Amino acid sequence: MSSQSFADLGVSEPVVRELSRRGFTEPFAVQRLVVADVLAGRDVLAQSPTGSGKTLAFGVPMVDRIAAGSRRPAALILAPTRELAGQIVDEIHGVAAARALSVAVVHGGVGLQKQAKLAARAHIVVATPGRLEDLLQRRDLTLEHVQMLVLDEADRMLDMGFKPAVDRIVAKVPKGRQTLFFSATLEGEAGRLAKAYTRDAKRHVHIPSSEHKVAVTHRFVHLDHDAKVGALVRELGDSERGRTLVFVRTKRGADRLVKRLGASSVPAVAMHGNKSQSQRQKALARFESGDVDTLVATDVAARGIDVAGITHVINFDAPGDRDAYVHRVGRTARAGKSGAGVSFVMPDQSHDMRKIAAGLGLTDEFDHGAPRGNGGSRPAHSGSRNGSPHSPRNGSHSPRNGSRGRSRRVK
Repeated sequence: MSSQSFADLGVSEPVVRELSRRGFTEPFAVQRLVVADVLAGRDVLAQSPTGSGKTLAFGVPMVDRIAAGSRRPAALILAPTRELAGQIVDEIHGVAAARALSVAVVHGGVGLQKQAKLAARAHIVVATPGRLEDLLQRRDLTLEHVQMLVLDEADRMLDMGFKPAVDRIVAKVPKGRQTLFFSATLEGEAGRLAKAYTRDAKRHVHIPSSEHKVAVTHRFVHLDHDAKVGALVRELGDSERGRTLVFVRTKRGADRLVKRLGASSVPAVAMHGNKSQSQRQKALARFESGDVDTLVATDVAARGIDVAGITHVINFDAPGDRDAYVHRVGRTARAGKSGAGVSFVMPDQSHDMRKIAAGLGLTDEFDHGAPRGNGGSRPAHSGSRNGSPHSPRNGSHSPRNGSRGRSRRVK
Protein backbone atom coordinates (compact mmCIF):
# COMPACT_ATOMS: atom_id res chain seq x y z
CA MET A 1 0.00 0.00 0.00
CA SER A 2 1.24 3.46 -0.91
CA SER A 3 2.30 5.74 1.92
CA GLN A 4 1.50 8.78 -0.22
CA SER A 5 -0.05 11.62 1.77
CA PHE A 6 -2.62 14.26 0.82
CA ALA A 7 0.20 16.81 0.79
CA ASP A 8 2.08 14.63 -1.72
CA LEU A 9 -0.95 14.84 -3.99
CA GLY A 10 -0.76 18.64 -3.92
CA VAL A 11 -3.49 19.35 -1.37
CA SER A 12 -3.09 22.67 0.43
CA GLU A 13 -1.83 22.89 4.00
CA PRO A 14 -5.12 24.20 5.50
CA VAL A 15 -7.05 21.29 3.97
CA VAL A 16 -4.41 18.76 5.02
CA ARG A 17 -4.67 20.04 8.60
CA GLU A 18 -8.45 19.72 8.57
CA LEU A 19 -8.26 16.20 7.17
CA SER A 20 -5.71 15.26 9.82
CA ARG A 21 -7.96 16.69 12.53
CA ARG A 22 -10.68 14.34 11.31
CA GLY A 23 -8.33 11.37 11.30
CA PHE A 24 -7.63 11.23 7.55
CA THR A 25 -3.85 11.09 7.26
CA GLU A 26 -3.46 8.90 4.17
CA PRO A 27 -5.72 9.02 1.11
CA PHE A 28 -7.86 6.06 0.12
CA ALA A 29 -7.11 4.40 -3.23
CA VAL A 30 -9.73 6.32 -5.22
CA GLN A 31 -8.43 9.57 -3.74
CA ARG A 32 -4.86 8.71 -4.76
CA LEU A 33 -6.11 8.05 -8.29
CA VAL A 34 -8.27 11.15 -8.71
CA VAL A 35 -7.08 14.09 -6.60
CA ALA A 36 -3.99 15.10 -8.60
CA ASP A 37 -5.90 15.10 -11.90
CA VAL A 38 -8.67 17.25 -10.43
CA LEU A 39 -6.13 19.69 -8.99
CA ALA A 40 -4.55 19.87 -12.46
CA GLY A 41 -7.89 21.00 -13.87
CA ARG A 42 -8.66 17.86 -15.87
CA ASP A 43 -12.10 16.37 -16.44
CA VAL A 44 -12.32 13.03 -14.65
CA LEU A 45 -14.40 9.89 -15.05
CA ALA A 46 -14.21 7.70 -11.96
CA GLN A 47 -15.68 4.26 -11.35
CA SER A 48 -15.33 3.18 -7.77
CA PRO A 49 -17.25 0.88 -5.41
CA THR A 50 -19.55 2.32 -2.81
CA GLY A 51 -17.93 3.29 0.49
CA SER A 52 -14.53 3.88 -1.12
CA GLY A 53 -14.09 7.54 -0.16
CA LYS A 54 -15.21 9.16 -3.41
CA THR A 55 -16.81 12.21 -1.76
CA LEU A 56 -13.46 13.48 -0.54
CA ALA A 57 -11.91 12.40 -3.85
CA PHE A 58 -13.81 15.23 -5.52
CA GLY A 59 -14.44 17.43 -2.48
CA VAL A 60 -10.83 17.91 -1.39
CA PRO A 61 -9.43 19.13 -4.73
CA MET A 62 -12.58 21.13 -5.40
CA VAL A 63 -12.11 23.36 -2.36
CA ASP A 64 -8.48 23.94 -3.35
CA ARG A 65 -9.41 24.97 -6.89
CA ILE A 66 -12.08 27.50 -5.90
CA ALA A 67 -11.04 30.92 -4.63
CA ALA A 68 -12.92 32.52 -1.75
CA GLY A 69 -13.47 35.58 -3.95
CA SER A 70 -15.06 33.63 -6.80
CA ARG A 71 -18.49 34.66 -8.07
CA ARG A 72 -21.08 32.30 -6.66
CA PRO A 73 -21.93 29.53 -6.88
CA ALA A 74 -18.58 28.48 -8.30
CA ALA A 75 -19.17 24.73 -8.03
CA LEU A 76 -22.20 22.48 -8.41
CA ILE A 77 -22.51 18.90 -7.17
CA LEU A 78 -25.53 16.94 -8.42
CA ALA A 79 -26.72 13.96 -6.37
CA PRO A 80 -29.70 11.63 -6.91
CA THR A 81 -31.28 11.85 -3.43
CA ARG A 82 -31.72 14.33 -0.62
CA GLU A 83 -30.01 11.94 1.79
CA LEU A 84 -26.89 11.71 -0.35
CA ALA A 85 -26.90 15.48 -0.90
CA GLY A 86 -27.01 16.05 2.85
CA GLN A 87 -24.22 13.56 3.47
CA ILE A 88 -22.00 15.22 0.85
CA VAL A 89 -22.47 18.57 2.58
CA ASP A 90 -21.61 17.03 5.94
CA GLU A 91 -18.48 15.42 4.46
CA ILE A 92 -17.05 18.47 2.70
CA HIS A 93 -18.22 21.29 5.00
CA GLY A 94 -15.12 21.16 7.19
CA VAL A 95 -12.57 21.12 4.37
CA ALA A 96 -14.46 23.93 2.61
CA ALA A 97 -14.41 26.04 5.77
CA ALA A 98 -10.65 25.54 5.97
CA ARG A 99 -10.44 27.53 2.73
CA ALA A 100 -13.11 30.10 3.75
CA LEU A 101 -15.66 28.57 1.38
CA SER A 102 -19.36 28.08 2.08
CA VAL A 103 -21.52 25.10 1.12
CA ALA A 104 -25.30 24.97 0.69
CA VAL A 105 -27.70 22.11 0.01
CA VAL A 106 -30.68 22.22 -2.33
CA HIS A 107 -33.33 19.48 -2.20
CA GLY A 108 -37.04 19.00 -1.82
CA GLY A 109 -39.02 18.55 1.36
CA VAL A 110 -37.98 21.82 3.02
CA GLY A 111 -38.70 25.51 2.55
CA LEU A 112 -37.69 26.72 -0.90
CA GLN A 113 -37.07 30.41 -0.20
CA LYS A 114 -34.53 29.89 2.58
CA GLN A 115 -32.69 27.30 0.49
CA ALA A 116 -32.60 29.72 -2.46
CA LYS A 117 -31.02 32.50 -0.40
CA LEU A 118 -28.35 30.23 1.05
CA ALA A 119 -27.57 28.65 -2.32
CA ALA A 120 -27.20 32.01 -4.06
CA ARG A 121 -24.52 33.03 -1.51
CA ALA A 122 -22.67 29.70 -1.38
CA HIS A 123 -19.42 28.88 -3.16
CA ILE A 124 -20.46 25.23 -3.51
CA VAL A 125 -24.05 24.05 -4.08
CA VAL A 126 -24.97 20.39 -3.55
CA ALA A 127 -28.32 19.70 -5.20
CA THR A 128 -30.84 17.15 -6.35
CA PRO A 129 -31.97 17.80 -9.94
CA GLY A 130 -35.66 18.43 -9.29
CA ARG A 131 -35.34 21.10 -6.62
CA LEU A 132 -32.43 22.76 -8.45
CA GLU A 133 -34.61 23.16 -11.52
CA ASP A 134 -37.28 24.79 -9.34
CA LEU A 135 -34.77 27.42 -8.22
CA LEU A 136 -33.51 27.96 -11.76
CA GLN A 137 -37.02 28.42 -13.13
CA ARG A 138 -37.76 30.98 -10.41
CA ARG A 139 -34.46 32.71 -11.25
CA ASP A 140 -33.43 32.42 -7.62
CA LEU A 141 -30.10 30.96 -8.71
CA THR A 142 -27.78 31.20 -11.70
CA LEU A 143 -25.23 28.65 -12.86
CA GLU A 144 -23.36 31.01 -15.16
CA HIS A 145 -20.36 31.26 -12.80
CA VAL A 146 -19.94 27.52 -12.16
CA GLN A 147 -16.33 26.48 -12.70
CA MET A 148 -16.65 22.88 -11.51
CA LEU A 149 -19.48 20.40 -12.04
CA VAL A 150 -19.69 17.05 -10.24
CA LEU A 151 -22.18 14.30 -11.03
CA ASP A 152 -22.17 11.89 -8.10
CA GLU A 153 -23.74 8.42 -8.40
CA ALA A 154 -24.58 9.28 -11.99
CA ASP A 155 -25.83 5.74 -12.69
CA ARG A 156 -28.44 6.09 -9.94
CA MET A 157 -29.62 9.41 -11.38
CA LEU A 158 -30.20 7.59 -14.65
CA ASP A 159 -32.03 4.77 -12.86
CA MET A 160 -34.31 7.31 -11.19
CA GLY A 161 -35.21 9.01 -14.48
CA PHE A 162 -33.28 12.24 -13.95
CA LYS A 163 -31.49 12.32 -17.31
CA PRO A 164 -33.77 14.98 -18.91
CA ALA A 165 -33.42 17.25 -15.88
CA VAL A 166 -29.65 16.71 -15.72
CA ASP A 167 -29.35 17.49 -19.43
CA ARG A 168 -31.20 20.78 -18.92
CA ILE A 169 -29.06 21.69 -15.90
CA VAL A 170 -25.76 20.88 -17.60
CA ALA A 171 -26.81 23.03 -20.56
CA LYS A 172 -26.94 26.04 -18.20
CA VAL A 173 -23.39 25.50 -16.91
CA PRO A 174 -20.53 27.20 -18.82
CA LYS A 175 -18.96 24.99 -21.49
CA GLY A 176 -15.48 25.78 -20.17
CA ARG A 177 -16.19 24.16 -16.82
CA GLN A 178 -14.30 21.25 -15.29
CA THR A 179 -16.50 18.15 -15.03
CA LEU A 180 -16.08 15.23 -12.61
CA PHE A 181 -18.25 12.17 -13.26
CA PHE A 182 -18.52 9.53 -10.52
CA SER A 183 -20.48 6.34 -11.10
CA ALA A 184 -20.63 2.70 -10.07
CA THR A 185 -20.28 1.87 -13.76
CA LEU A 186 -18.88 3.66 -16.77
CA GLU A 187 -20.52 1.29 -19.26
CA GLY A 188 -23.79 1.54 -21.18
CA GLU A 189 -25.93 4.64 -20.75
CA ALA A 190 -23.74 5.96 -17.92
CA GLY A 191 -20.71 5.78 -20.20
CA ARG A 192 -22.51 7.60 -23.01
CA LEU A 193 -23.60 10.31 -20.61
CA ALA A 194 -20.06 10.66 -19.26
CA LYS A 195 -18.68 11.09 -22.76
CA ALA A 196 -21.29 13.73 -23.61
CA TYR A 197 -20.61 15.82 -20.50
CA THR A 198 -16.80 15.74 -20.40
CA ARG A 199 -13.85 16.75 -22.58
CA ASP A 200 -10.66 14.72 -22.90
CA ALA A 201 -11.42 13.20 -19.50
CA LYS A 202 -8.97 11.10 -17.51
CA ARG A 203 -10.62 7.76 -16.76
CA HIS A 204 -10.02 5.96 -13.47
CA VAL A 205 -11.46 2.55 -12.55
CA HIS A 206 -10.89 1.60 -8.94
CA ILE A 207 -11.17 -2.11 -8.21
CA PRO A 208 -9.83 -3.04 -4.77
CA SER A 209 -6.92 -5.44 -4.85
CA SER A 210 -7.65 -8.88 -3.46
CA GLU A 211 -5.78 -8.26 -0.22
CA HIS A 212 -7.83 -5.14 0.48
CA LYS A 213 -11.26 -6.34 -0.61
CA VAL A 214 -13.86 -5.98 2.09
CA ALA A 215 -15.37 -9.16 3.45
CA VAL A 216 -19.10 -9.56 2.98
CA THR A 217 -20.64 -12.81 4.15
CA HIS A 218 -23.62 -13.61 1.92
CA ARG A 219 -26.34 -15.81 3.38
CA PHE A 220 -29.68 -16.92 2.00
CA VAL A 221 -32.46 -17.98 4.36
CA HIS A 222 -35.07 -20.24 2.72
CA LEU A 223 -38.43 -20.01 4.49
CA ASP A 224 -42.19 -19.64 4.10
CA HIS A 225 -43.87 -16.24 4.18
CA ASP A 226 -45.42 -16.65 7.62
CA ALA A 227 -41.99 -17.38 9.10
CA LYS A 228 -40.33 -14.18 7.87
CA VAL A 229 -41.00 -11.89 10.83
CA GLY A 230 -39.93 -14.51 13.36
CA ALA A 231 -36.76 -15.17 11.38
CA LEU A 232 -36.03 -11.43 11.25
CA VAL A 233 -36.51 -11.09 15.01
CA ARG A 234 -34.02 -13.90 15.53
CA GLU A 235 -31.53 -12.29 13.12
CA LEU A 236 -31.85 -9.00 15.01
CA GLY A 237 -31.29 -10.87 18.27
CA ASP A 238 -27.67 -11.51 17.33
CA SER A 239 -25.64 -9.85 20.08
CA GLU A 240 -22.68 -9.33 17.74
CA ARG A 241 -24.45 -7.30 15.08
CA GLY A 242 -24.16 -3.53 14.80
CA ARG A 243 -26.43 -1.19 12.87
CA THR A 244 -28.71 -3.15 10.55
CA LEU A 245 -30.48 -1.97 7.42
CA VAL A 246 -33.59 -3.99 6.52
CA PHE A 247 -34.95 -3.67 2.98
CA VAL A 248 -38.63 -4.03 2.14
CA ARG A 249 -40.50 -3.61 -1.12
CA THR A 250 -43.19 -1.06 -0.22
CA LYS A 251 -43.72 2.00 1.97
CA ARG A 252 -46.67 0.41 3.75
CA GLY A 253 -44.61 -2.72 4.27
CA ALA A 254 -41.90 -0.68 6.01
CA ASP A 255 -44.34 0.86 8.50
CA ARG A 256 -46.07 -2.46 9.08
CA LEU A 257 -42.79 -4.26 9.74
CA VAL A 258 -41.64 -1.62 12.24
CA LYS A 259 -44.88 -2.15 14.18
CA ARG A 260 -44.50 -5.93 14.14
CA LEU A 261 -40.90 -5.66 15.32
CA GLY A 262 -42.01 -3.32 18.09
CA ALA A 263 -44.57 -5.91 19.19
CA SER A 264 -41.64 -8.32 19.56
CA SER A 265 -39.68 -5.77 21.63
CA VAL A 266 -37.29 -4.97 18.78
CA PRO A 267 -37.07 -1.19 18.31
CA ALA A 268 -36.77 0.00 14.71
CA VAL A 269 -37.51 3.06 12.59
CA ALA A 270 -38.83 3.29 9.03
CA MET A 271 -37.66 5.52 6.20
CA HIS A 272 -39.54 5.83 2.91
CA GLY A 273 -40.98 8.30 0.44
CA ASN A 274 -44.25 8.90 2.29
CA LYS A 275 -42.38 10.32 5.28
CA SER A 276 -41.80 14.05 5.41
CA GLN A 277 -38.26 15.33 5.09
CA SER A 278 -38.10 16.06 8.82
CA GLN A 279 -39.35 12.55 9.63
CA ARG A 280 -36.77 11.00 7.30
CA GLN A 281 -33.97 13.07 8.80
CA LYS A 282 -35.07 12.22 12.33
CA ALA A 283 -35.17 8.49 11.52
CA LEU A 284 -31.73 8.62 9.93
CA ALA A 285 -30.34 10.67 12.83
CA ARG A 286 -31.60 8.11 15.36
CA PHE A 287 -30.01 5.35 13.30
CA GLU A 288 -26.69 7.17 12.92
CA SER A 289 -26.51 8.00 16.63
CA GLY A 290 -27.22 4.41 17.63
CA ASP A 291 -30.39 5.37 19.49
CA VAL A 292 -32.07 2.76 17.25
CA ASP A 293 -29.87 0.20 15.52
CA THR A 294 -32.41 -1.10 12.98
CA LEU A 295 -33.60 0.96 10.01
CA VAL A 296 -36.33 -0.44 7.75
CA ALA A 297 -36.27 1.19 4.32
CA THR A 298 -37.40 0.94 0.73
CA ASP A 299 -34.85 0.96 -2.10
CA VAL A 300 -35.54 4.55 -3.10
CA ALA A 301 -35.36 5.87 0.47
CA ALA A 302 -32.08 4.08 1.15
CA ARG A 303 -30.24 5.38 -1.92
CA GLY A 304 -27.34 7.51 -0.84
CA ILE A 305 -27.32 6.34 2.78
CA ASP A 306 -23.72 6.26 3.96
CA VAL A 307 -23.80 5.45 7.66
CA ALA A 308 -20.76 4.09 9.45
CA GLY A 309 -21.03 0.84 11.36
CA ILE A 310 -23.72 -0.95 9.31
CA THR A 311 -22.74 -4.56 9.94
CA HIS A 312 -25.80 -6.25 8.42
CA VAL A 313 -28.05 -5.68 5.44
CA ILE A 314 -31.13 -7.90 5.48
CA ASN A 315 -33.28 -8.34 2.38
CA PHE A 316 -36.60 -8.98 4.11
CA ASP A 317 -38.22 -8.64 0.69
CA ALA A 318 -36.28 -9.91 -2.30
CA PRO A 319 -34.40 -7.37 -4.44
CA GLY A 320 -35.78 -6.82 -7.93
CA ASP A 321 -32.59 -7.73 -9.77
CA ARG A 322 -28.83 -8.20 -9.51
CA ASP A 323 -28.07 -4.46 -9.42
CA ALA A 324 -30.59 -3.91 -6.63
CA TYR A 325 -28.92 -6.68 -4.61
CA VAL A 326 -25.49 -5.12 -5.10
CA HIS A 327 -26.68 -1.63 -4.14
CA ARG A 328 -28.47 -2.94 -1.06
CA VAL A 329 -25.62 -5.07 0.24
CA GLY A 330 -23.21 -2.26 -0.60
CA ARG A 331 -24.54 -0.35 2.40
CA THR A 332 -22.43 -2.61 4.65
CA ALA A 333 -18.68 -3.35 4.64
CA ARG A 334 -17.76 0.28 3.99
CA ALA A 335 -14.21 1.63 3.96
CA GLY A 336 -12.55 -1.75 4.49
CA LYS A 337 -14.86 -3.08 7.23
CA SER A 338 -16.56 -6.47 7.10
CA GLY A 339 -20.28 -7.06 6.93
CA ALA A 340 -23.09 -9.52 6.24
CA GLY A 341 -25.77 -9.61 3.57
CA VAL A 342 -28.74 -11.79 4.51
CA SER A 343 -31.57 -12.52 2.07
CA PHE A 344 -34.90 -14.15 2.89
CA VAL A 345 -36.02 -16.44 0.06
CA MET A 346 -39.60 -17.68 -0.19
CA PRO A 347 -40.54 -20.66 -2.38
CA ASP A 348 -42.08 -18.57 -5.17
CA GLN A 349 -38.96 -16.37 -5.33
CA SER A 350 -36.42 -19.19 -5.32
CA HIS A 351 -35.91 -19.32 -9.10
CA ASP A 352 -35.36 -15.58 -9.54
CA MET A 353 -33.19 -15.28 -6.44
CA ARG A 354 -31.04 -18.19 -7.57
CA LYS A 355 -30.45 -16.40 -10.88
CA ILE A 356 -29.33 -13.28 -8.99
CA ALA A 357 -27.04 -15.36 -6.79
CA ALA A 358 -25.60 -17.19 -9.78
CA GLY A 359 -24.89 -13.91 -11.56
CA LEU A 360 -22.84 -12.82 -8.55
CA GLY A 361 -20.99 -16.09 -8.11
CA LEU A 362 -22.97 -16.94 -4.98
CA THR A 363 -24.57 -20.22 -6.09
CA ASP A 364 -22.93 -22.24 -3.30
CA GLU A 365 -24.16 -19.77 -0.69
CA PHE A 366 -27.66 -19.89 -2.14
CA ASP A 367 -27.82 -23.69 -2.34
CA HIS A 368 -26.43 -24.27 1.15
CA GLY A 369 -29.44 -24.97 3.34
CA ALA A 370 -31.96 -24.66 0.47
CA PRO A 371 -34.90 -27.07 0.35
CA ARG A 372 -33.99 -30.40 -1.21
CA GLY A 373 -36.13 -31.92 -3.92
CA ASN A 374 -39.84 -31.21 -3.61
CA GLY A 375 -40.00 -31.47 0.11
CA GLY A 376 -41.02 -27.87 0.58
CA SER A 377 -39.11 -25.01 2.13
CA ARG A 378 -37.67 -24.91 5.55
CA PRO A 379 -36.32 -21.98 7.56
CA ALA A 380 -32.68 -22.99 7.22
CA HIS A 381 -29.68 -20.70 7.47
CA SER A 382 -27.07 -20.96 4.77
CA GLY A 383 -24.46 -20.24 7.39
CA SER A 384 -25.43 -22.86 9.96
CA ARG A 385 -23.42 -25.89 11.01
CA ASN A 386 -25.97 -27.37 13.33
CA GLY A 387 -29.69 -27.99 13.38
CA SER A 388 -30.82 -24.73 15.02
CA PRO A 389 -29.66 -21.93 12.78
CA HIS A 390 -32.08 -19.37 14.12
CA SER A 391 -30.97 -19.32 17.71
CA PRO A 392 -28.86 -16.25 18.44
CA ARG A 393 -27.11 -18.23 21.15
CA ASN A 394 -25.41 -20.64 18.81
CA GLY A 395 -23.45 -17.95 17.01
CA SER A 396 -24.53 -18.96 13.50
CA HIS A 397 -25.34 -15.38 12.58
CA SER A 398 -21.70 -14.39 12.57
CA PRO A 399 -18.98 -15.79 10.31
CA ARG A 400 -16.66 -15.62 13.28
CA ASN A 401 -18.74 -18.22 15.12
CA GLY A 402 -18.84 -21.09 12.68
CA SER A 403 -20.72 -19.69 9.69
CA ARG A 404 -20.08 -21.47 6.43
CA GLY A 405 -21.20 -18.44 4.46
CA ARG A 406 -18.41 -17.12 2.24
CA SER A 407 -16.92 -13.68 2.58
CA ARG A 408 -16.50 -11.94 -0.74
CA ARG A 409 -17.20 -8.71 -2.59
CA VAL A 410 -19.83 -8.77 -5.30
CA LYS A 411 -19.37 -6.61 -8.37
